[in-house]
Amino acid sequence: MTERRILLVHAHPDDETITTGGTIAHYAAQGDSVTVLTCTLGEEGEVIGDEWAHLVSDQADQLGGYRILELTSALHALGVDRPRFLLGAGHFRDSGMVGTPSARNPRAFVNAERESTVPAFVEAIRRLRPHVVVTYDEVGGYGHPDHIQAHEMVTGAVEAAGTGAYPQAGPVWEVPKLYWTVTEASSLEAGVQRIGSIPDGWRMPEPGELPSMPDSVVTTQVNVGDVIEAKRAALRCHATQVTVCPDGREYALSNNIAQPVLDVEHFVLVRGEAGRPGPSGREEDLFAGISFS
Repeated sequence: MTERRILLVHAHPDDETITTGGTIAHYAAQGDSVTVLTCTLGEEGEVIGDEWAHLVSDQADQLGGYRILELTSALHALGVDRPRFLLGAGHFRDSGMVGTPSARNPRAFVNAERESTVPAFVEAIRRLRPHVVVTYDEVGGYGHPDHIQAHEMVTGAVEAAGTGAYPQAGPVWEVPKLYWTVTEASSLEAGVQRIGSIPDGWRMPEPGELPSMPDSVVTTQVNVGDVIEAKRAALRCHATQVTVCPDGREYALSNNIAQPVLDVEHFVLVRGEAGRPGPSGREEDLFAGISFS
């Protein structure tokens, strides 16, 4: 049987777990080849708690190195052997949010030159030969410039990988399917409605405060209930960025807004043919419809 291969491209450590952690664990548990390619070390993140607070960028500026450890631990919890970074760990720096001084850093991922960065993605795709690639939508989920940059670069690389472009990047590989990772609006709303008591200092989200995608746009869902404990364990590994409730049902980032840990993850198919729908009326397997003969 041909090995099924999936490549997930994320901007910072913790993005892989928050948005696709269940999917990573689901396919890893099935014995599929799962690769997570991360673009930056997340150096500009805000740190939760006091223990590692001085690692932030305007003090020791050591947070990126520590987040490699967190990412390694999270991927291990999800069943993936180790992290991989675009052009090597630390090549690109976390850009921070729009308008911040960090976004002007020449090494910031948002300033990456397309002429050299797209070929790096192409090389990774041709070397790994994934049947499925997952990245962000055109607004990067919630507008982070590094997410948007990843979307644009990966989209261009997937197109180029199957052509004669960049011959130095290896043999041509046509990616059968490309997906965006998204959160379905109705699932998010239902998850928020199920939240009971929350820790002191947290607050419930305001209507529309958490990013989501209209149900009608979502094409694909992956039920990750069978690996939800792995996803919760991976979230706990990102302790500088994420706090998880004791029962694992909710988490919060440094803004202390409660969010549900969903047991279904959602996607939009943007390249390739959709496979046969499952009981939900949607695709329920990212590899559905791909011929492995």
